[in-house]
Amino acid sequence: MRRLAYNLKAMAKRKRNNKTNNKKKGFFERFAEWATKATGSSAAFLLAAGIILLWGLSGPLFDFSETWQLVINTGTTIVTFLMVFLIQKTQNKDSKAIHLKLNELIAANPGCSNRMVDIEDLTEAELDQLHKFYAKLYELAKNDSDIHMSHSIDAAEKSSLIKSKHKKQANV
Repeated sequence: MRRLAYNLKAMAKRKRNNKTNNKKKGFFERFAEWATKATGSSAAFLLAAGIILLWGLSGPLFDFSETWQLVINTGTTIVTFLMVFLIQKTQNKDSKAIHLKLNELIAANPGCSNRMVDIEDLTEAELDQLHKFYAKLYELAKNDSDIHMSHSIDAAEKSSLIKSKHKKQANV
């Protein structure tokens, strides 16, 4: 029961903070958030489907002329062009927030390698090299009976070396 009360208080505080944060945001950011939410709604889909339906039904009235076709082509092109920028802005913000949350989890967990913080700034070649390290980690961890033993590349290599020494000593 206490946990529920705590969660409700936390939600109320976040709501108050969101109102304060909205005042700090610029006009375009507030508009982009509103437009993204609005265009991603069921009502927006129904509105778009209704417009297409009305356009299709109006075809016989305009003898399916080139102008009639140009109206829908122009309208959809303009909407698509503008939506690309709104979607990209929202995607960039979401991506940045996710990266920050992951960085916080990495930094807070003592078993994680801090080398993973801000890897999104690496080049493609550096990311490929890092992928090879983690493929190696997988190969080393695959041989462990407990998958939770290795937490990083360094720990996996050290664990693997220790195991190799023990196996050599056992065979002697």
